[in-house]
Amino acid sequence: MEPETVMDAALELMDEGALTMRALASRVGLTPGALYTYFPDRAALVSAVADRLLAEADLTLLDAPGLSPHDRIESFALALREVLLRHPAAVPAILGAAFSGPTALHVGESLLRELSDPRASYTVMVYVLGAIALEAAELEGPPPPEEERIALRRTYLVVDPEAFPLTHAANDVIAAYISTDQFRWGLRRLLSAP
Repeated sequence: MEPETVMDAALELMDEGALTMRALASRVGLTPGALYTYFPDRAALVSAVADRLLAEADLTLLDAPGLSPHDRIESFALALREVLLRHPAAVPAILGAAFSGPTALHVGESLLRELSDPRASYTVMVYVLGAIALEAAELEGPPPPEEERIALRRTYLVVDPEAFPLTHAANDVIAAYISTDQFRWGLRRLLSAP
């Protein structure tokens, strides 16, 4: 059995919210102890799955000729968001993983090259992963169309305009806090900061 088979099954179980080493062993037809032939522990397995998902976001975007450094970062961040939101139940485990695999190191090196300042690179990573985590937290399964989610949030945001005039006036923006437009807006603000 290839390690990729074990990672596929682990991601399926993460998607189901049911990843344990025992469940994984059962899914792939091994004993729990045999899994340690492939990964030394659960943390190493989750880290490998995280690295693999990072690789599913088009890494060539980080080096795309003809794009500005900020556009390369934004394009990759949007691609990563799309990949991770296909697995919303897996996002908490993935975000808790050590991002130390070869793909994570490539992404980190690319951010450092484009942003020059390690603190700026870290801030962008925290924003991107944090925004994805917030969006994944409101999902059960694959996301419905964004317009439907925004419309649903609008129904929850009915407030007394006299008691909360600023909130009432910002209702449409607040309803779209978790959206592609807001994700882009926030990332662009970070990338354009001095």
